[in-house]
Amino acid sequence: MYRPDQDEEERYLLHQLHLAAILKEDSIFVPGTQRGLWKLRPDLSFVFFSSHTPCGDASIIPMLESEEQPCCPVVRNWTNNSSVERSENLEDSKNKRNCEDPDSPVAKKVKLGTPARALSGCMAHHGMPGSGKIKPDVSSSNLTMEELAAANGIAPGSFRVADVYRTGAKCVPGETGDLREPGAAYHQVGLLRVKPGRGDRTCSMSCSDKMARWSVLGCQGALLMHFLEKPIYLSAVVIGKCPYSQEAMRRALTGRCQNIVALPRGFGVPELRIEQSSLLFEQSRCAVQAQRADRPGRLVPCGAAISWSAVPEHPLDVTANGFPQGTTKKEIGSPRARSRISKVELFRSFQKLLSSIAEDKRPDSVRMQKLDSYQEYKEAAAAYQEAWSALRRKQPFASWIRNPPDYHQFK
Repeated sequence: MYRPDQDEEERYLLHQLHLAAILKEDSIFVPGTQRGLWKLRPDLSFVFFSSHTPCGDASIIPMLESEEQPCCPVVRNWTNNSSVERSENLEDSKNKRNCEDPDSPVAKKVKLGTPARALSGCMAHHGMPGSGKIKPDVSSSNLTMEELAAANGIAPGSFRVADVYRTGAKCVPGETGDLREPGAAYHQVGLLRVKPGRGDRTCSMSCSDKMARWSVLGCQGALLMHFLEKPIYLSAVVIGKCPYSQEAMRRALTGRCQNIVALPRGFGVPELRIEQSSLLFEQSRCAVQAQRADRPGRLVPCGAAISWSAVPEHPLDVTANGFPQGTTKKEIGSPRARSRISKVELFRSFQKLLSSIAEDKRPDSVRMQKLDSYQEYKEAAAAYQEAWSALRRKQPFASWIRNPPDYHQFK
């Protein structure tokens, strides 16, 4: 699964800015209307793909059951695209748990229910029990639960949320917190959360929260806003085959960002298309567990990560437990132990780009003042910081965890 972060995008965008500003070569950027600023070519757009729903709020997905079929609701088998009937036995929830958030330490027991997408798909293939006819496939990810019910001839209000899929992402300090009551009342939705972890609680916000922030600030980060006329927004998000809720995705990614006031020029909450793919990622937790269902032992995620950026020099960045593959103990703390997408290395690339541009052709935001540290350059991106302040004035973003300033004082 790809975990949302700006690092790979920043590395690619910095390279594209270098092509445009320094080498005068073909790039995704074209000159803007102000000195030193660039804008994205109008014929280009960015689409984000993830093999699983983002951790955090978007993964709190309702499990539904219909009052019209209380004895044997139909549940989709996510690993082989077939539909099977299941009884209302809590012992039969094992297969559903296998497809829950892989980092969830609390996703252990769930009541019987059917995810909205699964229920719509099953009714589309089999029709309602006793109906004697096949319903058309209405499993479009753009349909709400009410629209799915209407399309399948189910009376409004006949769905009942039996439970929700659990997320291992914990609420940030200062939030009300989860109720942790049985069934659907376990989680509270719409709250900020930190990424799931197996050790100490992290300070890294959940993927849902990061993507919600992108909906307002763009996915380019603060540094690159020095060179851009307006933010770079995603035009679409595509989620792989997994437990999924269109309503949960919209709530998490854009719903929490609506009605923000006092945004600077160029910033907003543009329409975001959200879709689900019918393809299952072959290396997903669901697929791997299905393949080794008869083997003993616990499935443990690997500590390695592979990042790829469309750049000519060292496009691959392979790390193990946070360090470049092959790093020795003696090298930890040295430049050799830095990932190419670390904040320090990205700042180095930014500085190199800036130093390659003549003083009189630099953006005003960096030309009119003396800046030195990473933190100073971030704070000097005035429009970005103004938009970020406006977002933090809206709940729940006021509780966003911020790293101590000392973390960003490097030069």
